[in-house]
Amino acid sequence: SSAYFFPDGEPLQAGDVRDNPDYAETLRTVASGGAGAFYQGEIAEAIVAAVAEEPRPGTLSLEDIADYEVIVREPLCGAWRTYTVCSAPPPSSGGITQNMIVGLYDRLLPEGAADEEAFLKAFVDAQRLAYADRDHYVADADQVMVPSAQLIDPAYLDARATEAFDPATLPRPGDPGLVLGTGSIVDMWGQDPTEDAPGTTHLSIIDNYGNVVSMTATVESIFGTSRLVKGFFLNNELTDFAREPTKNGKPVANAAAPGKRPRSSMSPTIIFDADGEPKLVTGSPGGNSIIAYTAKTIIGVLDWGKTPQEAIELPNIIARGPKVNVEIDRAGGPESAEALRQMGYDVLEREGENSGLHVILVTEDGLVGGADPRREGVAVALEK
Repeated sequence: SSAYFFPDGEPLQAGDVRDNPDYAETLRTVASGGAGAFYQGEIAEAIVAAVAEEPRPGTLSLEDIADYEVIVREPLCGAWRTYTVCSAPPPSSGGITQNMIVGLYDRLLPEGAADEEAFLKAFVDAQRLAYADRDHYVADADQVMVPSAQLIDPAYLDARATEAFDPATLPRPGDPGLVLGTGSIVDMWGQDPTEDAPGTTHLSIIDNYGNVVSMTATVESIFGTSRLVKGFFLNNELTDFAREPTKNGKPVANAAAPGKRPRSSMSPTIIFDADGEPKLVTGSPGGNSIIAYTAKTIIGVLDWGKTPQEAIELPNIIARGPKVNVEIDRAGGPESAEALRQMGYDVLEREGENSGLHVILVTEDGLVGGADPRREGVAVALEK
């Protein structure tokens, strides 16, 4: 990759045009030969050769690549108010976490609450509960039992919202099996604090024909493994598995295993109205903070009445683990940090949150879009 970023030994400068003929040839090969041309032949051989290079050579084989299969999964959808919230199913986290956060938010918000601190507290506590469950249960559902439907079941959310915890206390994972009468499941797994590295992108699209796309893609970490093959970078998704396969003497749901797919935080989300028509399209890059970034826009637009751009520009607040991270270099951030601190939360003030939200709201007057100023994305309406 050094030759790509440092042609003739000199670093690329702002404004330089960098072509990529190797990638163009890869695209032509796949266009003419189909998917098989990627998983077998010269491209596969080049991938194996790159993985085997020093330092830290891997053992990926041609057979591994040829045996890989793309799995088409149904989105995981849940009911919230008059809406249907659909996002990615396990091993991605979006379907579970987005439904949990918005559902718990409603249940945690005191009836008749009208002050911003109440909204803020409900949002933070909903995140903390959802992240605790996500970290404990979400993994490759083809290899381990993931209680997806139970975690977003209204009866479980009712019970989970009553599990009050002090702001200074880290909430434990819930037990949907026990709540729903199917048998306790929380002790099946050890708790998993795995971090997700940021190396992700997102786009939201509605076209002239009414087709809707919310797509999040990742190579894990910046530039993946930094190994360039045929014009593209190899990913580093193994780091999305739990670093420790067991915790407290119990297996971790997201432990690495042969043929297993790692857990992701990706949350490409489409929300439908009561008539089944698209209402909101959202998603973001950003490692495990994707979950919080995306949920902020759903609640910001559909509960707080913000435009997509206004919701995007709200300070990012990520409540995973013992600390509540608050973005303080955005308007309202310092005030939110101080309010949460006064409530007793362990607040970590942060700058430079790297969300990349792309949001589209469908209104009676047309589409309203927003793009995150924290990255280079833009909201564009193309001519019909």
